[in-house]
Amino acid sequence: MKKLEDIGILVARILMPILFISAGWGKITGYAGTQQYMEAMGVPGGLLPLTILLEFGGGLAILFGLLTRTTALITAIFTLLTAFLFHSDFAEGMNSLMFMKNLTIAGGYLLLALTGPGAISIDRLLKKNG
Repeated sequence: MKKLEDIGILVARILMPILFISAGWGKITGYAGTQQYMEAMGVPGGLLPLTILLEFGGGLAILFGLLTRTTALITAIFTLLTAFLFHSDFAEGMNSLMFMKNLTIAGGYLLLALTGPGAISIDRLLKKNG
């Protein structure tokens, strides 16, 4: 049963960061436009490098199971913040759905922060060798 659990956590770690890796890459390739959008929403454009680091770098870290608990917790907090900053105007189109999507994602990352990366991860490999 433990082996099945570890495989399940690995599959979750593969699926969960896809959105963040893709979004981070989009921010890298569309840097100026993303910075303008952030500023239009009242968020300093100077935070864009940190956003990219979290989305792209943090997404890759979750994918490979590196610094998993910390990255998952930070990602959960980030996702809740973006829900309130960018998706809380429910009178506007899809914002209600996007807000709930962010809550769901944050819940998944909180669960990952609590459960850890599973056996098939860099974290586990470093722990065995450390």
